Amino acid sequence: MEAPYIYELEMKVRDYELDMEGIVNNANYQHYLEHTRHEFLLTLGPGFGEMVEQGISPVVTRVDIRYKTPLRSGDKFVCRLYLRREGIRYVFYQDIFKSTGECCVNAVIDTVFTRNGRPTRGDEFAPYYEKILNQ
Repeated sequence: MEAPYIYELEMKVRDYELDMEGIVNNANYQHYLEHTRHEFLLTLGPGFGEMVEQGISPVVTRVDIRYKTPLRSGDKFVCRLYLRREGIRYVFYQDIFKSTGECCVNAVIDTVFTRNGRPTRGDEFAPYYEKILNQ
């Protein structure tokens, strides 16, 4: 069954993201995933920076990454995501694929919202996500 992706972002591997083996360093995959989530937020309304200015922050509470196939210098790839709300958590399911279609990464990222540093139920952003979550 194909995942119900709701957003995707194309990118390209830059040389400085490689380790000594000539493959993308594992930490850079988190940068790709985070950049995709930030760009996704901009499509819904307030972006990450605007939310922080309002005292509201989506905070990552758990990251689970399964590495499948490495990316190398110059590889073009796409990071896709879909989102589920599970209680107070917004769970991002993200996959990275080479332009050839080969899966590189499967990731699950749990986030919660805080307002002025205190956890919330995330209800203030439910209207932005409602259309997506009810698909």
